[in-house]
Amino acid sequence: MDPVRNPYAPGAGQRPPELAGRDRELEMFEVVLERIARGRPERSLVLTGLRGVGKTVLLNSLRSAAIGRLWGTGKVEARPDQSLRRPIAAALHMAVRELAPHHRAPDRIDDFLGVLKAFGARAVPDNAKLRDRWNPGIDVPAARGRADSGDIEIDLVELFTDAASVATDVGTGIALFIDEMQDVPAHDVSALCAACHELSQTGAPLIVVGAGLPHLPAVLSASKSYSERLFKYQRIDRLDRLSADQAFSAPAAREGVEYETKALDILYEMSGGYPYFVQAYGKATWDHAPRTPITGADVRVAAPEAEAELAVGFFGSRYERATPAEREYMRTMAALADADDMDTAVSTAEIAKVLGRKPASLSPARDTLIKKGLIYSGERGTVAFTVPHFGRYLRSQPSVDN
Repeated sequence: MDPVRNPYAPGAGQRPPELAGRDRELEMFEVVLERIARGRPERSLVLTGLRGVGKTVLLNSLRSAAIGRLWGTGKVEARPDQSLRRPIAAALHMAVRELAPHHRAPDRIDDFLGVLKAFGARAVPDNAKLRDRWNPGIDVPAARGRADSGDIEIDLVELFTDAASVATDVGTGIALFIDEMQDVPAHDVSALCAACHELSQTGAPLIVVGAGLPHLPAVLSASKSYSERLFKYQRIDRLDRLSADQAFSAPAAREGVEYETKALDILYEMSGGYPYFVQAYGKATWDHAPRTPITGADVRVAAPEAEAELAVGFFGSRYERATPAEREYMRTMAALADADDMDTAVSTAEIAKVLGRKPASLSPARDTLIKKGLIYSGERGTVAFTVPHFGRYLRSQPSVDN
């Protein structure tokens, strides 16, 4: 079939042609927006899940829903070595710029931009070189005495409070979206929780919508014990069979192409219902199928190409980031995993036993793998891969280091 018409889109954060299986999350967010519009209290939202389940795509879709209601929005992608000051300042600058045309008092916007500029400027020392200073393109002078103490917990509460006040004046809200939220530095996580706590108590129309790996709730809880009640948590998982069939079939149907039931059976088995894999296998299958309807034989012929692409771009690129000691740790994890469900957690004590090492001696490798986002610890004494099917990939590559 014509590859130019191929509707599938495997890519990091790239919206698929059919956003299947996420209606519940979208409807829930619409309720949140409507409740805030009516002055009802609402919690900020946190999405968690493995890589490849579509968290970033869903985050972007929720942002689009907020924009559709004329909210001010901004987005941040957290990094483990970067303070939140500059990214949040830039995101809120964008959000307030979206609200400015609807505000009746330009001076009120300028007052907030002055506070925002002061907040962002504290990201670097006063004696920093000119090239390291923050230049946000804000024409008003930085305010003094508000959100500029240097203590990010105090400053973020004040900044969020002022931003919410601007939104209140306009009669709308502000939503701040944070991707890879598990990578927010620990001190900044504490500040973020404190700011959200303050907003939730006052009913201010500003919410944070975060997305991150499965251990994100534990990261937040370790920072502030009340975070368990502060956020509304939504686990984003693989698609069920009906939703996966929709993700395969609906884009093809719009191009006049159909799937045989056997083809969908095989595609679901191979993809596991993970949205990224659905797109990868769908794209390869389309390119190899000679005509409609697409058959099970077409899928089997195309599968090696999809697996080769995943092996390089999805699995291999992550594996290459690991040191030899870390790779040994992950291969042992894969060997110990349940053959029927290799995405389940394994015991760190069992890993040490197989390697003939004391658990404490393996802590550096484990901790670095967690920081690199390759594994996570959902419960004390266990670890699991953040990437679905990664254990299966490792088992199929016995000589991967040779």
